[in-house]
Amino acid sequence: MYSKSKEIILIQRVLVWASYFFSGFILYSNKGILPSFLITFSRIIYPLSIFWLQIRIKKRANFLAIDPKMTTSQLWFNILPVVASLLTVIFSLTNTFLYILVKLFNS
Repeated sequence: MYSKSKEIILIQRVLVWASYFFSGFILYSNKGILPSFLITFSRIIYPLSIFWLQIRIKKRANFLAIDPKMTTSQLWFNILPVVASLLTVIFSLTNTFLYILVKLFNS
């Protein structure tokens, strides 16, 4: 049996994933509100960010696994997916928010 805190965590995760998938649906199905280079970037990185986040959540690994013994290439290999995923989340959610605002005020 689940405790209250686990149920709340489950509901929060479902809401976060649902909003992210909805923003992906808006991103791919409609013309973007943001500039085209941001939409193109988000459309390319969006599927990769979902897989990357799932791998990180399943392994329960740190999002930024930085070790002082790492080389520069290893640091970039760990940092670039994090930065690209965060930018994609920001751009896709902003695009969805602006899309909803435009639809509400133009109706």
